[in-house]
Amino acid sequence: MTASIPHHQVSTGNDIPGCRIVRSFGIVRGITVRSRSVVGNLGAALQTIVGGNISIYTDLCEKAREEAFELMLQHAATMGANAVVAMRYDANDVAQGVTEVLAYGTAVQVQPA
Repeated sequence: MTASIPHHQVSTGNDIPGCRIVRSFGIVRGITVRSRSVVGNLGAALQTIVGGNISIYTDLCEKAREEAFELMLQHAATMGANAVVAMRYDANDVAQGVTEVLAYGTAVQVQPA
């Protein structure tokens, strides 16, 4: 499912350049919980022998962040927002091999300045 808020309408700052905030809807979030598969762990273990980037884990992390981000945008859109400011990521281990990724920010309505 595609969010209706374009990615350029998301900022880690407190504003969207070229726009003014006309309404704040409050905090929005997107959360996903991911685990590593046995096959993925085996492949990653082999990659650690060689050294360098462990691409299996990099891909897993990127997919988790992307999913959390899109869920946050969907949450903001359902509130009537057209932008998100003060956006952040957080991640925590829920259990061994299970990680929660959270994307959050403030849903706002912006208009061109």
